[in-house]
Amino acid sequence: MKTATIQLETLTCPSCMQKIEGALKNLDGVDKETLKVLFNSSKVKVNFDEEKVSIEDIELAINRVGFDVLKSKVK
Repeated sequence: MKTATIQLETLTCPSCMQKIEGALKNLDGVDKETLKVLFNSSKVKVNFDEEKVSIEDIELAINRVGFDVLKSKVK
């Protein structure tokens, strides 16, 4: 498992968090139990299985629901 911290442009409402969570929970390989969208800091913290999903797939899912990724850090 890898852990990613993804910095987004400013989140403006709780429904933004729900859109992002919904998009990422649909990806095979994302650990749904540890997924966190942090409203105040506009960050997403997610654990994922790099054999099933890539950080690029995760970023694309975020982009598809209308949010821009500023940077991602994977450990």
